[in-house]
Amino acid sequence: MRNKYTVTFIIALALILSILGFRDILFKSKAQRLFLTSWNELKTEYYDKTLNHQDWNKWRDKYIDQIHTEEDAYVAIDSIIESLNDPYTRFLRPEEFEEQNIGINAKLFGIGVNISEINGKTIVVSVLEGSPAQKAGIKAGDILTKVNDTEIKGFKINDVAKLVRGPADSKVQLKIIRDKTAIVYNIKREEIKIKTVKLNVTDNIAHITISSFLSQDTPVEVQQALEKSQKTKGIILDLRGNTGGLLPNAVIIANMFIPSGNIVSIVDRNGKSTKIEAITNYDYIQKPLVILINEGSASASEILSGALKDYNRAILVGEKSFGKGLVQKIETIQKNNGLNITIAKYLTPSGTDINKKGIEPDFKVEYTKEDFLKHKDPQLDKAKEIINTYKKITAEAENQPIEYTTNK
Repeated sequence: MRNKYTVTFIIALALILSILGFRDILFKSKAQRLFLTSWNELKTEYYDKTLNHQDWNKWRDKYIDQIHTEEDAYVAIDSIIESLNDPYTRFLRPEEFEEQNIGINAKLFGIGVNISEINGKTIVVSVLEGSPAQKAGIKAGDILTKVNDTEIKGFKINDVAKLVRGPADSKVQLKIIRDKTAIVYNIKREEIKIKTVKLNVTDNIAHITISSFLSQDTPVEVQQALEKSQKTKGIILDLRGNTGGLLPNAVIIANMFIPSGNIVSIVDRNGKSTKIEAITNYDYIQKPLVILINEGSASASEILSGALKDYNRAILVGEKSFGKGLVQKIETIQKNNGLNITIAKYLTPSGTDINKKGIEPDFKVEYTKEDFLKHKDPQLDKAKEIINTYKKITAEAENQPIEYTTNK
């Protein structure tokens, strides 16, 4: 009789686990569990409940018995994610997951340069103040041609960056071209505290560049920049090339300029809309404000600029933004892997869905590669012109954002 009850219990337990979807996860290999955990996270969390109008179970049935190694699991996960046709949902292998965490923790080990590919060449775009690169003499505009013994012609920017980075106290040798002259630098790497905000004050106008919203320190850095520029007559927030980051950062910074009201609405997979409201702020910044955007301004950049535009709190200058109106969350998978999952979409305060549409600037101004090479910035020039011609209009209703007009 006892054995009968034992068998009955085991059958019942197996049935329950099967119903709950846990059976496969419990009784498979580590590589198979990696796949099944990712498959299940997507099934239960992805913002489109139809999973791009497909039977999600077919992917489990297709791949589970073909997975024998971790690499097999990676290939299978990448394949099912590709079926969603969503460029923002992606699986992060350990190296990529660590790279993303570096941005969130706002520090890395290297020499402190920002590089970019321009006309097929790797160019030093900027050098962090106080960094090993600055101390060694590296300058913006230098052309990087060699890292240690590796010629980098044809390398992707990310691959060049990996060569330059390394453990603290180790050395890296760089060969650069400046004014047609080759120079070799031997630089000792250090821990680099990533600054995402830069302040430059000229002609009594504060130019605050936010390069990313990924660092947890970004709101503090913006607040510090605002405090240092209290006596200026206007502010330019530069979000060009800022591809986004952490949603709360955009909300906190928007709240510095908006006294109250909805900043952004998040719509989840069930269609439920949640408004993220500004905390009542009687000390919000009221001086003239211009925001610079371009096709590289996305996600959190669009949340910030979209909110300030809807409240008529800022004038936007530049080019249409990227158009990423989706929200992702980061899931840790088996400790050292990650999954970026699109879990919702967002709407601006006016209810506008900017996904795949972008935000149009109030003043469209182009910034070409030729402008960069000639050290010209027509978008910044236009922003300064607007600051100098702002005219304040008194808000008619209590808690209504202050509006501004300008001579177009």
